[in-house]
Amino acid sequence: MFTSLITPPPAATAPAHERFVHLARLALASGQFGKLLLSGPVGDEEEVERLTVRLVELRGEPALSFLWRHRTKDVTKNHAPEAGLAELATLLGTRFRNAHLHTSTEEVQFAVSRKGRETLRVTRLDAASGAEAPAPAAHDKAKQRPLDMARPVWSALGLTHLVKGEPALVPAMARKWKQINRFVEILSSAVDEAGLQGPVRVADFGSGKGYLTFAVHDWLQAHGLAPRVTGIELRDDMVKLCTAIIDSENITGLRFDQGDVRTQAVQPLDVMIALHACDIATDHALHVGLQSGARVIMSSPCCHKELRPQMTMPAVLRPMLQHGIHLGQEAEMVTDSLRALLLESQGYRTQVFEFIALEHTSKNKMILAVKAQGLAAEALAARRAELLAQIAEIKRFYGLREQRLEQLLAAG
Repeated sequence: MFTSLITPPPAATAPAHERFVHLARLALASGQFGKLLLSGPVGDEEEVERLTVRLVELRGEPALSFLWRHRTKDVTKNHAPEAGLAELATLLGTRFRNAHLHTSTEEVQFAVSRKGRETLRVTRLDAASGAEAPAPAAHDKAKQRPLDMARPVWSALGLTHLVKGEPALVPAMARKWKQINRFVEILSSAVDEAGLQGPVRVADFGSGKGYLTFAVHDWLQAHGLAPRVTGIELRDDMVKLCTAIIDSENITGLRFDQGDVRTQAVQPLDVMIALHACDIATDHALHVGLQSGARVIMSSPCCHKELRPQMTMPAVLRPMLQHGIHLGQEAEMVTDSLRALLLESQGYRTQVFEFIALEHTSKNKMILAVKAQGLAAEALAARRAELLAQIAEIKRFYGLREQRLEQLLAAG
């Protein structure tokens, strides 16, 4: 597929950026290309923070997808492989000081100093630690899932069973499996953006039967991030069930505790997860994430009860919101918008989006917050007064008296 990419190697004395591009070309040609990250922008007028390059499949043909991450937006551009490599060659050292190529057999790091000195370092991975390079992400084919269905833990959780001696998904759990894998895909991107390195400390509040907690631990461990994961659940029977699986599978770096997010002692965290925490429990979980210094906060809120009885409808909206279903949807939107603005005011790059289709679960909204770094952090800090003014105006418009996360932040 990539034979046209094979060109004579540059001389050993060639500049480091030429040798880096050649190694990227070889990784594509051999099917070992994983991911490429360019960082350390140089004099960028467009406020670009970083560039991520992935191998994808478009209409049956391979392509390199360039995701340009700006302070306030993301822009994706797709290139044919050779054109993408040519673009890469123009960016190294001129637009970005650093580049990091992940393949299934090695990691390649390029850097250029402020004085223009280029360096190239190649680290080979042994068979135990080398991760298999992902297949191109096809738009019209089944996506490759980040979790290995053959892992015994999925059978213990009732997600898989043996069919003719081979692990297979239990049909009734197909939607749950898709939801779990989609969550891990989002986590993967957030971990990359946050620049987390092991050990990664995670708290999963309201862990339930532990599907996502086990999945997060499994993914972090598979990627060499030395997980320290704790599932926190009110129901003692769920804690005992998950602990028994840990013991039977001899899993390290994972534990389950009985507890309530509203009474948790704050401890340093890298990732805070709270899915389907009811009403203000979501606010308490977000507050714990902020207090703990988590670089990644992932929340899927539900049961938006706090604001609805407080809301006084502006006259222009009364014809629409006289219907209970519309009023409930409006209260949900206002609640999660305030949460997102509050997270931004604390220096987090925040998104609110649908993380799984409604056909799989009705609780499909995700609030994802990643601690901003560098210029992005400075930009959010400069906007803090503006963000707080927006929060105050939304509260005034709807006649809101209080919102729990805002109260918790003020008290802290």
